[in-house]
Amino acid sequence: MGQYLIPANSKRSMLILGLFTVVDLIIFGVGATITAALMMFVHAETMSDVLVIVTPLIITSAMVVPVPNHRNVWQLTANVYHYFANRRTYYWKGWCMIYGEENNQK
Repeated sequence: MGQYLIPANSKRSMLILGLFTVVDLIIFGVGATITAALMMFVHAETMSDVLVIVTPLIITSAMVVPVPNHRNVWQLTANVYHYFANRRTYYWKGWCMIYGEENNQK
């Protein structure tokens, strides 16, 4: 007695429709809004024009579609962006340190 069993899908109950977070819906909403604005103001004559207009919706849909381990995909995407967007100067202090306090004492 007094032991509680947590169901396997307890985290899904915190999601909207059991699949999406608020951030997911905001991302999808931005893509849908951009696509709707492009549909209203751009006259599409060819199929390539239609594909360009619908591209924001396709990209944002692909970003929020629930795939297995999609939070891991988000983290990988954030890591790749962080790697390319920030400075890549790595400082390392190891046992064979050439520059540092130990050389200043000589």
